[in-house]
Amino acid sequence: MARSALLNVMVQAAFKAGKSLSRDFGEVQNLQVSLKGPGDYVSQADRKAEKLIREELLKARPTYGFLGEESEEIKGTDGAHRWIVDPLDGTTNFLHGIPCFASSIALERNGEIVAAVVLNPATDELYTAEKGGGAFLNDRRLRVAARKELSDSVVSCGVPHLGRGNHGKFLLELRHVMGEVAGVRRMGAASLDLAYVAAGRFDGMWERDLSAWDIAAGILLIREAGGFVTDIDGGNAMLETGTLVAGNEYIRKALADVVHRPVPAR
Repeated sequence: MARSALLNVMVQAAFKAGKSLSRDFGEVQNLQVSLKGPGDYVSQADRKAEKLIREELLKARPTYGFLGEESEEIKGTDGAHRWIVDPLDGTTNFLHGIPCFASSIALERNGEIVAAVVLNPATDELYTAEKGGGAFLNDRRLRVAARKELSDSVVSCGVPHLGRGNHGKFLLELRHVMGEVAGVRRMGAASLDLAYVAAGRFDGMWERDLSAWDIAAGILLIREAGGFVTDIDGGNAMLETGTLVAGNEYIRKALADVVHRPVPAR
């Protein structure tokens, strides 16, 4: 597959961060047996990975803005372009030695995502997409799954954890969805959930309380794989609302309908 110069820069930045994260992940697995645990070490790994990505991207395009999870936003003088970066999506997985985490990099142009990279260094899976150019896993073209019925589908979600999210609302949504689908999965890394939808591994996904850096790259991956992504109300404000429903044309709509199902009468 041919990549643009910008996408090559993004891939190079992701691989630099990935090498660093792979080394740190090996150390985290050793630290699991210690009483103190690897928490501080993981925070350092996260910040180090973002620094590597930021330096690589801004070296190539110094006028672009930069929005990352671990540092203050850089506005940039360009005005039209912004990098949106999660250096370590799936921090809790990483912390516990679970090899399901990723670096996620998106390029936004005039408010629209035009290029995306998601790399899981633990599995050597590189997901890439450019607007109008398709989505790829390593060098294989991706298409979303073709299933049309929720009853045949496996869907992904995000489970709100301690101190975050509306647990009651999620449990109601989960109750409704569980009764309609073949299975529900929770990866612990939204960028990989979205990449799996693009790859046809998951048929759909819904989640709330997300940040822009969690989902920016994954949105383009799904759209370039022939899928559909909206916010929870069917609009295009995913980055602003932090809500998301994704799948092919049929599953996205059916999943959104189930998630919006009212509270049953007592």
